[in-house]
Amino acid sequence: MGTTTGRARAWALAAVASAALGASACSIDDLGSDDEFGNPPTAGDTFDPDQGGDGGSTTGTGGGDAGEDTSSETTGPPECADENKRCPHEFSLLDQGYGNVTLIGDFSPSGWDVGLGMGLDGGTWRVTADVPWDTPVLYKFKIDDGAQYIPDPDNPNQVEDGFGGFNSVLDGQTCEDWTCDPGLIGDFDWRDSVIYFVFVDRFNNGDPGNDGPIGVEALADWQGGDWAGVTAKIEEGYFGELGVNTLWLSVPLDNTNVSGQGNDGYFYSAYHAYWPQNLDATEEHFGTLAELQQLVDAAHERDIKVIIDYAMNHVHDTAPVYADHPEWFWPNDNGEGGNCVCGEGCSWGGDQGRRCWFTGYLPDFNFTNAEARAFSVDNATQWILDTGVDGFRLDAVKHIEDSWLIDMRARVAAEIEPMTGEHFYMVGETFDGDRDTIAYYVQPSMLDGQFDFPLRMELASKLIMRQGSMSELAGFMDSNDDYYGAGIMSTFIGNHDIPRVVHLAEDIPLWDNAWTDGKDMAWTNIPLPGNEAPFERLALGFTLIFTIPGAPLIYYGDEYGMPGGGDPDNRRFMQWSGYSSGQQGLRDHLEQLTTIRAEQTALRRGSRTTLSADQDTLVYEMSYANDMVVVALNRADGNRSAGGLPGGSWVDLLSGQVVSGTSVDLPARTSMILVPQ
Repeated sequence: MGTTTGRARAWALAAVASAALGASACSIDDLGSDDEFGNPPTAGDTFDPDQGGDGGSTTGTGGGDAGEDTSSETTGPPECADENKRCPHEFSLLDQGYGNVTLIGDFSPSGWDVGLGMGLDGGTWRVTADVPWDTPVLYKFKIDDGAQYIPDPDNPNQVEDGFGGFNSVLDGQTCEDWTCDPGLIGDFDWRDSVIYFVFVDRFNNGDPGNDGPIGVEALADWQGGDWAGVTAKIEEGYFGELGVNTLWLSVPLDNTNVSGQGNDGYFYSAYHAYWPQNLDATEEHFGTLAELQQLVDAAHERDIKVIIDYAMNHVHDTAPVYADHPEWFWPNDNGEGGNCVCGEGCSWGGDQGRRCWFTGYLPDFNFTNAEARAFSVDNATQWILDTGVDGFRLDAVKHIEDSWLIDMRARVAAEIEPMTGEHFYMVGETFDGDRDTIAYYVQPSMLDGQFDFPLRMELASKLIMRQGSMSELAGFMDSNDDYYGAGIMSTFIGNHDIPRVVHLAEDIPLWDNAWTDGKDMAWTNIPLPGNEAPFERLALGFTLIFTIPGAPLIYYGDEYGMPGGGDPDNRRFMQWSGYSSGQQGLRDHLEQLTTIRAEQTALRRGSRTTLSADQDTLVYEMSYANDMVVVALNRADGNRSAGGLPGGSWVDLLSGQVVSGTSVDLPARTSMILVPQ
């Protein structure tokens, strides 16, 4: 690679790993790999999705060496306590004509509910799971979506399951190449993360020299935001003042400069960065690789982590990799005489969802092809090595094969984490309301967490839009608190695929459905609400997500309640001045929340218990060790009394007010965050 620009971080070791990956010198705008399509796959390393199962992979998940180490340092598994170590173990079952098989058990927090889909390989169903270090594991096989449940016929060690059947028992396993539970490597705990999504093209223009609109309508064209602009805001202290310690950046890969027609009839540029063309070069509208490295360095100097969006599902049809290797991509053919565009000739879910094209110009990678998978995982790994980023936001994970995620996690565990001594956070996007679908990917062999879409939609509906009751929200949260096990989920109230949330918070919401994409008002330049109430409701939404476990997300501009309908109106250029009093009040409240969250461990790592809920109020407790915080919310447009508090005197961290007793009086659209006096 070019230079490390004086980095003090462990990424100076990237040259060693790059050598192991076959990297060589390159221009500053290219990645370090000189093998355009990655290293050849291991013989026989293939996966056939048509051989039953739910898309499970036959690829192993254990850690390993990065290759020949030419330095004097040795690498190996990351260090962590024995109780946090995990060992890869392959489970197998001889096929008896089954349609699909799922491994279920206590190998992971969600193992009994979600399990792992097994793949059929030469007459035997197989899957590799990470099992706890030296700890017996109970398991069995779920056959044909639950038509029957059977213990392992090849394992005589069984115990009664309490339902008239038996569970198999795997004796405690140890291994030389272990992995560690997410968040338990290094000094940074990702439960402490506050994420800010920098939508790069619309954030800050630091270098007008790389501007370059392509001639479509301005809302859908490049508008000049770049990495130099993000770095400037880092150095000005914008994120530090807001209390953000993690930046999520748009996909950095080079995109096409060809326009594409959306399903609304308008033509768009690739300003969103999800139409990759040259996968080993940076997006020229954002800047050079050196500028991206400078951004990461500037963030790290201020103890801010950086995760990059990585789009592995597809490329643009002008991409060289598509021209040179069409066999690495699914054909746009549903097998029934029609196309396989998602939502048209093919469905968005299931097997079709893993091979459908998002549009007719975005060919979909076929990661059952081992060469394609190796190329893509190599490419993603090289971006980590060349930039020094701390994590990935992985796009559209339900649309790819499990094997890509498993291989990526194994690669990170083997090559990245031993170098950095820090956990590499991988959070996925599965835009879905089904919690089982989302939870399926939250396990040590795949993802640390996902964006909690079901929680966001319940929060938006009940708290921000005032549909249903706060009791219903409490019931959902009670069921959701432990749904994803040890996963570090990201909680949010707004993102780039839904309309700006301030319009759901208006006195009369502009839409009546929290799941709306807002495309019916995507080009209308919706004005900012003129009264204070919508911003106070947003403040309540932020209060909730900043006082429960997870990694809360701020979508750029939501700290000021920016307006906007669906895409592209929800992606206006960042507002840097001229704030209304409602906007400024929301921004000040959010800064209070980040400060309180940083000071109160119970809010980041504690367990939540509902204390009371009714039509308009919700009170819950967050407890951790001997610490306790009580949160009270009132969504109503008038004063309400909220009960259920433990007796005693309390201080509201938002206002400084001292209250006592088992209830508090909350003015309209306000909250309290209470600690014992």
